[in-house]
Amino acid sequence: MTHLPHPLVSARRLAARREAGERFHLLDVRWALGQPSMHEAYLHAHLPGACWVEFEDALSDAVSDDGAGGRHPMPSLDRFQDAMRAAGVRNDVPVVVYDAANGLAAARCWWLLRYFGKLDVQVLDGGLAAWKQAGGALEGGDPTPTQRGDFIATPRHLTLVDADGAEELAARHLLVDARPADRFAGQNETIDPVAGHIPGAVNIPALSNIGADGCFLTSDDLATRFTARGIPRHERVGVYCGSGVQAAHLALALEVSGVFDDPAVYIGSWSDWISDPERPVERD
Repeated sequence: MTHLPHPLVSARRLAARREAGERFHLLDVRWALGQPSMHEAYLHAHLPGACWVEFEDALSDAVSDDGAGGRHPMPSLDRFQDAMRAAGVRNDVPVVVYDAANGLAAARCWWLLRYFGKLDVQVLDGGLAAWKQAGGALEGGDPTPTQRGDFIATPRHLTLVDADGAEELAARHLLVDARPADRFAGQNETIDPVAGHIPGAVNIPALSNIGADGCFLTSDDLATRFTARGIPRHERVGVYCGSGVQAAHLALALEVSGVFDDPAVYIGSWSDWISDPERPVERD
């Protein structure tokens, strides 16, 4: 059985590994919905040796004209593999991925790497903010690798579902919506053209699983929260959000908690669901 590293690494632990000369590869995936690329911020300051990954180009496929696949469709194998190789990802070197703070973009990259077979990958808990708070070194410029990585993507190492799969999970098992509570309820919807949620889904907002410092709650705290919502009682659990970002974050939190392994992720999520007007919508 392949031994998987803990999905999170603290800033202090990462700094100690760096000081000890341990070999690992850093990916900077800073991103925020609706905001310009953060590449300029990366060029100004990033973790030493970290390579830039452009979220919209690497962690999402092109958006279709009819909206099928959602706002951030699942990237094709070739698209993702090429982006990871361009960022220097190698089969034999562990990866640590980070974003600005709350782990949303980093979790998406973590989940995709795991899905495509890169199992030795971790998220820097608290991201760049935690690294700076811990006194970690920074550098500017662009240390783009002179040699491409050799990462070979092989799919289906984690569970991915489409709209039909999500509907079946909601009807017969458990489907969790990771968006904020108001969007789940169909209120204050400012991103997608249709408000509401998939009928039968329950709500556990992804960002409720991190503290004010942007770091995840402890494993015990997360386990208590998820157990209270009945997750361990279910044989199958699925997660979704608006476009598969907060869903990956919730999948990461579930793994950290130890309560449920490999929840099925509906990457297309709500933005894909509503691309078909025949699909039902529920509001609270």
